[in-house]
Order: sequence, then structure tokens, then C-alpha cells
Amino acid sequence: MVGVSAAVHLQQRGRAVALVDLQEPGNETSFGNAGLIQREGVYPYAFPRDLATLSRYAHNDALDLRFDPLALWRTAPSLWRYWYHSHPRRHAAIARQYATLIEHCVDEHRALAQAAGVSELLRPSGWIRIFRTAGKYEQELAAVERWRREFGVGYEALDAAQLHTVEPHLHPDLVGGIRYTDADSTSDPHALVNGYARHFEALGGRFLRGDARTLRPAWAVTTEAGTVSARSVVIALGPWSEQITRGLGYRLPLWVKRGYHMHYASNASASLRHPVLDAERGYLLAPMARGIRLTTGAELALRDAPPTPAQLEAVEPIARSLFPLGARLDPQPWLGRRPCTSDMKPVIGPAWRHEHLWFAFGHGHHGLTLGPITGRLIAEMITGETPSIDMRPFRGERFRGA
Repeated sequence: MVGVSAAVHLQQRGRAVALVDLQEPGNETSFGNAGLIQREGVYPYAFPRDLATLSRYAHNDALDLRFDPLALWRTAPSLWRYWYHSHPRRHAAIARQYATLIEHCVDEHRALAQAAGVSELLRPSGWIRIFRTAGKYEQELAAVERWRREFGVGYEALDAAQLHTVEPHLHPDLVGGIRYTDADSTSDPHALVNGYARHFEALGGRFLRGDARTLRPAWAVTTEAGTVSARSVVIALGPWSEQITRGLGYRLPLWVKRGYHMHYASNASASLRHPVLDAERGYLLAPMARGIRLTTGAELALRDAPPTPAQLEAVEPIARSLFPLGARLDPQPWLGRRPCTSDMKPVIGPAWRHEHLWFAFGHGHHGLTLGPITGRLIAEMITGETPSIDMRPFRGERFRGA
């Protein structure tokens, strides 16, 4: 999503753009997310700091988080910095910067979808976080009310009866929900990325299969059509970005959170109208073009380690008790990788060792959400426009010497 969005915005500004990837657009991280465009996501996902939560995760059987001990060892420096930046005071400061990106996410997606002729893939009905206990519900209501006052986040509090009216086929014992009214969602993230990519090609851009690991200063990359040279290059490879940046001499604290999904048939007499997050069990159900998508929480593991979909197996029975899921529709669980940074902010802006080299990666859980605004900002900077927001908090130089 990030790379395609950058290509579109640069092509719109009169640049001749080649979009280079090993696969067709949207077949990796952007393929398997929950489909949320999270206008409410002003606070990026933090590392837990309270002892009770850390103790619960230490057993490595939590529903919302699993880990590979080898990955913890290998990524320990980045995880320590992640823990450090998750202190409430630092996290709040990060949110004030992060919100400058988030506030544009829905408008930028809608504009790009309209231009690409795929507006029907966006649903402006928001999404719902559901609760099983009154204490957790009240705690989250207090938090989202702070977000409303500070960042203009729109929401609707639903008591048990109202939630049943909005989503009548969820289990009746839920105490309530919060519907994030300003957020959008998509019925098919893969189709959305492909729609933007087709628009890019209609504008005159070229998609070429090629291996970014062949990139060399300044600047050329090998593709199926031969060597392609360019004055400027944008690295937007998500969790694979480090393969290129490290070879060019950059040491950025990048790591991955992995996640899984599976599609299910829906019971003929039941329907799901919104994406629904089970806030106290750590999974999400989303109505998709293919069926009901069940997405898991996070797995801390090495990017290329074999799949271990234990979380999916653990939450599937709980999800079936929440909503009447039918048979599995996929032959095996899908595995995706979220590109993360230790301070929870993406890396967007110029490199500092090379001229005309630009970074656009590290969006964590919000790559789909922030793709179009990131694409606009990168294009504005490359073409000499004044960026729409202050880009200093997102420049890669903040990790210089990390």
C-alpha cells in the first residue's frame, strides 16, 4: 500500500515512475490485514509496562501475543527501546506527532479511491471494539473520550442493547461496544491496493518485476525489462526494507510483528456488518469479499521463521462462540509481517548518507491506514513542495547512531 501510494502521487506530479517488486502489488503485508483505516489510531500500539500484563505474557500462552525466544534475543535492543518509548509520558508525546499523520488517513484514502474508481471497496461505517466486562468497557470509554477531546476522534458508545441492534448476531452476553465512527474499512485490502496500482498505470506509470536487492547507487535496479535507472529512489519494502538499507550503511531499529488470518463461511442466517475487535480476547472478525476474516494478535518472531499459527487455533473456538462462523475457506492460515520501529513511528523522508534516496517504511499496524498520506508526503518532498505536515518527527535521522 505504501509503495503503490507513493508511485501514484509521484506520477500525478509529472514524474516518470517505475514501481519495482518481486510480486504483483498487494501480495505481501498489505494482503492480509484487518482492512481498517484507523482514524482513531492516534496512539500507536505500545509495549506493555505493568507487571501484571508482563507476567501474563511471560507464560507465552496469551491469546493476543506470542513470542519466539530466539526472536526476543535477536531483537532485544530494539524491543528495549520500544519498551522505553512506551512510557506513558513518552507515548503521549509520540501520539501528538503520530496524530498529524492519522488525521489525514480517511480523506486521503477516499480521494485516491475515487480517482482510481474503486470507492465501492471502502466502507464509511466505522468499526467496533466489543467488551465482555464492565470494567474494561468503562476504562476504554474514558480513554476514547480523552482522544476525542485531544485529537477529535469520533466515537459512539453502545450499551448491550444498542450493540445487539447494530450487530444482532453477536453473542448476547456482551456488555457493550465502542464504534469508531470516523474510521473506514475495506472489504478487500488486496483489491484496494491493486485498484490504486491500476490507476498508477493508467496515469502512465510502469510496474516491473525486479529484485530490490540489486539496487545500487545512484540509482539503478535490475528488472525483467533490464536495468532501470532513476534520479530518485523510494524504498518502501515494509518488513524487507532493512535488507536494502543495511547494505547501504544504515542501521535502523526495524523489526517485525507477525500475524495470521483465516477466512470462514458465514452462517446463512447470520451477518456481520462491521469489523469487530474482541478487546478482551485479542482477535478481530471482519466481513470481507471472500468471507469472514479472522485476524490474530501479534507474534514476535523472526521475519522469515516458519509459520506457527498457534494463536489462530487458540482464538478460533472463542470467535465461533462470538459469531456463528462456518467452515474454513482457506487451505492454510495466511502469515503476514508488520514492519515496526522502536519508537512506533514510521520512517518517512530523505536518507542522510545518499542524495535522492528516500525512505517510506516502518508503519507497524498502520501500513494500510497511512499508505496514501505517506505517498503524498514523499511525493511532496521529492518534487520540492512544502509537505502537508511537519516531517521532522518521522525522518530517519532520529535513529542516527542507534
